[in-house]
Amino acid sequence: MQFFGYLASLLIGISLGLIGGGGSILTVPVMVYLFGVQPLAATSYSLFVVGSTSLVGAVQNYKRGFVKIKTALLFGTSSIITVFVTRKFLIPLVPTKIFSIGSFVITENLLTMVLFAVLMVLASLSMMHNKSNGNEASAHPHKINIPKLLLYGAGIGFVTGLLGAGGGFLLIPTLVLLVGIPIKEAIGTSLLIIALNSLIGFTGDLQNKGLNWRLMLTITGLAISGIVIGNTLSKKIPSSKLKKGFGWFVLIMGIYIIIKELFFTAGH
Repeated sequence: MQFFGYLASLLIGISLGLIGGGGSILTVPVMVYLFGVQPLAATSYSLFVVGSTSLVGAVQNYKRGFVKIKTALLFGTSSIITVFVTRKFLIPLVPTKIFSIGSFVITENLLTMVLFAVLMVLASLSMMHNKSNGNEASAHPHKINIPKLLLYGAGIGFVTGLLGAGGGFLLIPTLVLLVGIPIKEAIGTSLLIIALNSLIGFTGDLQNKGLNWRLMLTITGLAISGIVIGNTLSKKIPSSKLKKGFGWFVLIMGIYIIIKELFFTAGH
């Protein structure tokens, strides 16, 4: 199973490089099902892997002129604070056993995986129905609604902190619609925001002595290799078709996780 885990780690990076998101949504399932990591711990691994990989992607996009630093910092202000507070103070408060209905027990692990699967389904629908095809070069910057941008940032920061997902599928349309920047710049900027959110969120988990740094660094190295490959391929392959196909894959995975966790894992 670990072989497939390493292969999936490479694909996570390729996805981030090709379509600017989506790959991070697979990191937690890969850690849980292919490497046997506990769900809550897997969100910590995901923050480090996704953050490091996205940072490399952001640097590559910055060199190509596709990163809006000021926008990233403005949006990141609220999201970074939220993700750190969530990891440092809220996550430790979640009890191992949350509640039970008869013999059906809702545990911390079950809730984490089901919420993550729901996020996967939402992400897949966003990817499949996103009509943007990279032709938004004609998009014009408009007056930024700062309160709304900060609110969106806090919301995405909470999702990142709770589930260890980068939130690229939420970030990219937000940057296009609220800030009015072209899709390629939105992808590059979102990678920088994801990197800041994830890595700063991970600092809230540094007190966790149970992290397998060797495994985490290996997966991160593979994902970084993948994002370099993905960025190269993105110059030659239209991302719209890839995004739709990847969306279907994520949808199937999300539904599978919900069925597995609710009907074959819960209460056992």
